[in-house]
Amino acid sequence: MKERIWELDFLRVLAIGLMITFHIVYDLNAFTEVNINLDGLWYWVGKVSALTFIVVSGISSGLGKNSIKRGISVFGYGMIITVVTYVLMPDNFVVFGILHLLGIGMILSPVFHKINKWALLILSLVLISLNLLVENILIDTPYFLAVGIRSYGFKSIDYYPLIPYLGVFMFGVFIYQIFYFKRKSAFKYSLNNKYITWISQNSLKIYLLHQPIILTFIYVFS
Repeated sequence: MKERIWELDFLRVLAIGLMITFHIVYDLNAFTEVNINLDGLWYWVGKVSALTFIVVSGISSGLGKNSIKRGISVFGYGMIITVVTYVLMPDNFVVFGILHLLGIGMILSPVFHKINKWALLILSLVLISLNLLVENILIDTPYFLAVGIRSYGFKSIDYYPLIPYLGVFMFGVFIYQIFYFKRKSAFKYSLNNKYITWISQNSLKIYLLHQPIILTFIYVFS
């Protein structure tokens, strides 16, 4: 059995914990009479969770096989979320969320891994920096939302466009090329834990199921 890289499992579980915490707070604010300020601390809880997922996904793209196949699958789940949220909340549905972004990153990862690591770092930072140029641009068409250029009146409950977040994924690939190209932990000690490993291995299922579960509890007890 291939040895797990425990710190990546730990980071996934940390990201899942932050994600579930943020979505509980978000859903309470959105669907109950509980009034919670989602700026400041809670904003960063959600954002740190997402950024951790993206970086770890970039690192992991070099550790497994069939990254293109996995990417297509993840992107497909993202499209299912798009359809479901469009039906339930057409004014705020997921156009290009984190699963769309991760799917595209996985599909493109074989190309990223062929790029010199320092060139990849520069490309990553350039892509992240481009957000300073596009974040305030508004246009009349929604056809560039995936890139990061918003249309007038655009709203979405989950929006992670290619600029800047594909750059964050590429930064994860860079970390793989520096620390994990031997496919071993970067630490001399191991903190493997079967519960953390299980949660990490099932992170996609947890991502897909946690919101319906939270909303069911809110519906039953509110």
